[in-house]
Amino acid sequence: MTGSSGTRPAALAVWALTRSLLLLCVIKVIVVPGPDVTSDVSVIYRGWYDVLSSGSYPQSDVTWQYPPAAALAILSPALLPFLDYASAFFVLAFLCDALVLGLLLYAGRGAARRTAGAWVWVAGVPLLGTTAYARYDVMVTAVAVAALLAGIRHPRLLGALAAFGALLKVWPALVLAGTARGRRTRLAWTTAAGVALGLLVLCTAAAPGALAFLGFQRDRGTEVESLGALVFHVARQFGWQGRVELHYGSLEFLGPHVPLVSTLSLGLSVVAFGWLLVWRLRARTFGVSTTADAAFTAVLLFTTTSRVISPQYMLWLVGLAGVCLVFRESRMAWPAGLVLVATGVTQLEFPLGFGHVVTSDATGVTLMFVRNGLLVGACLLACARLWRDTVRDPAGGVPAAGAAPARPPLSRTGSADTPASAP
Repeated sequence: MTGSSGTRPAALAVWALTRSLLLLCVIKVIVVPGPDVTSDVSVIYRGWYDVLSSGSYPQSDVTWQYPPAAALAILSPALLPFLDYASAFFVLAFLCDALVLGLLLYAGRGAARRTAGAWVWVAGVPLLGTTAYARYDVMVTAVAVAALLAGIRHPRLLGALAAFGALLKVWPALVLAGTARGRRTRLAWTTAAGVALGLLVLCTAAAPGALAFLGFQRDRGTEVESLGALVFHVARQFGWQGRVELHYGSLEFLGPHVPLVSTLSLGLSVVAFGWLLVWRLRARTFGVSTTADAAFTAVLLFTTTSRVISPQYMLWLVGLAGVCLVFRESRMAWPAGLVLVATGVTQLEFPLGFGHVVTSDATGVTLMFVRNGLLVGACLLACARLWRDTVRDPAGGVPAAGAAPARPPLSRTGSADTPASAP
């Protein structure tokens, strides 16, 4: 897709149609089969709202597994006092959805840009279904998208937004993984550290229990939709004597060998971190899309290897894939496409086919193998392309340390900025 203005009205029209349908679904004018995904908002979030409004974090509730700034998202429906809590939350989710679209359309203007990123967002959110508006992840994704797009010219703003996002839901810290070496990294990372520390101190001083989430998150096991859960979905077919129970806020496998698989999943995440560290040390060529490409790859790796892959996590990947595809030079089109397909399969397994997943029948096992297989494929492809574009030169060799970038970052007008490797 080109960056021409002709595709923007079409994107807006499709967005308006699909989001109208989503709103009708979450307010139950249209009833979606399967579990009621909006109950998290009307019951769990509303309960947290009452606790937070009293001046304390939900420190006695093991389902509260979020960093302290998440309280802002839970309390945000108070901005619309003329609506009930759930309706206000859905409207705010809708507005954050619109904000992401606006950012991607604005960023897609000019030379070396395109509207493909906006189309990824337009398509990806409805592929996830009602879950997109029934969790606060769309709000967090809006912060991460804004951070990456602002960071093209303002590394300090990238750092500040990344820190705020991390205090909302941790993962936006990964948008800093691909900042260009030298001054841009120093500005972004030091700003992020300062803002995160300031916000953490503020939240801790504001109410007791701000850090309670750390213990609850540590004790989570293997959730039924995760990559590691495939072991038990298959083992059930051969008489494995385990069970599925609500545990720490999600349906998890409990029984023999579950702790081992959970530990191996953590090990995979450590391996993913190790690969990112090696890539960071070896990368020499930082193009205009590298920060977004690296952020997308990093979040994809940690999502796929996580002990928990909740359906709403797909929103993170869709948003970051959208930012990548704003830039013509990004080679993340195929990984982004796999993520979009995986997002559609995710709606098939939750909420539409969640009963099949919980019972590990043939339909459920097939859906989980397909969805998680697509994520693994996207990981491998994204890692290979990021490595090839930033570590290896066009001839296939490895540039010498300090070599000039093969592709200097381009401004919105197409003119070269200061090389990213400059001190």
